[in-house]
Amino acid sequence: MKRILVLMALLVPLRAFPAELKIATWNLNWLTTRSAGDPDLPQDVMPRSDGDFALLAQYAKQLNADVIAIQEIDGFSAASKVFTHDQYSIHMTHDHVVQRVGIVVRRGLRYDVNPDLTALNPHHLRSGADITLHLGDADLRILAVHLKKGCRKVPMPDAKSRVCEELRAQIPPLTSWIAARRQEGVPFLVLGDFNRWMPKNDTFLAALRTAAPLVSVTEGHSSPCWGGEDFIDHILAGGPAATWVQSDTLKVLTYKETERSWQDRLSDHCPLSVGLAVPN
Repeated sequence: MKRILVLMALLVPLRAFPAELKIATWNLNWLTTRSAGDPDLPQDVMPRSDGDFALLAQYAKQLNADVIAIQEIDGFSAASKVFTHDQYSIHMTHDHVVQRVGIVVRRGLRYDVNPDLTALNPHHLRSGADITLHLGDADLRILAVHLKKGCRKVPMPDAKSRVCEELRAQIPPLTSWIAARRQEGVPFLVLGDFNRWMPKNDTFLAALRTAAPLVSVTEGHSSPCWGGEDFIDHILAGGPAATWVQSDTLKVLTYKETERSWQDRLSDHCPLSVGLAVPN
């Protein structure tokens, strides 16, 4: 009997992914390895010290997420100081800007890289990072974004300023991407720094929902980051992934350091995460 049981165990395929995935998004606030005074950096941006990078890496370890959308990253070298090679694989967009978008994936999870969503950056903004995560018999399409800053709450029909018009111009490529995933019938996520408060009645969120039903994990919640604020970082789930969201797992990892200066040394954003229950 023991021999039969051992044989059966060997025949059972090993799972290459956890039954629950922890998904996160984290804007790391001008994370760069460039020196102070670099012409591509604003004058008020102070590059991190080795100690700052080490502390960020500790927070990344504490976050312990399987997939992390990252924003404001100056390429692979900066990202790899926070997300170590032995634990994570790093994919970055191909934009030639300091503030790039990327997706970090835990080692052992398989994924394919899709073309950057370059339609998001007609004004030299930031493209979306796009991957397909392979989860056994299911695939999860993931789009990480960092949208235009400066139009947090103005209703889209009333958006007259330049920054609001640029944010509004990002709606069509987003809705096209979402509509394509709906047509394919695949589970998908859109997550990152939307630079937008998105309560239930938000016109920007409503525009995205014309392409497909979306679950927003931050809807109805506020963030405890740096003493309390409305969310501008969001995680949207669509297709079958909308039913995978475990809303009671929504978490914000706050920093122990509370002085204002730490917002520049760590980030002015805190990591936001949620669990997904992946069907067997």
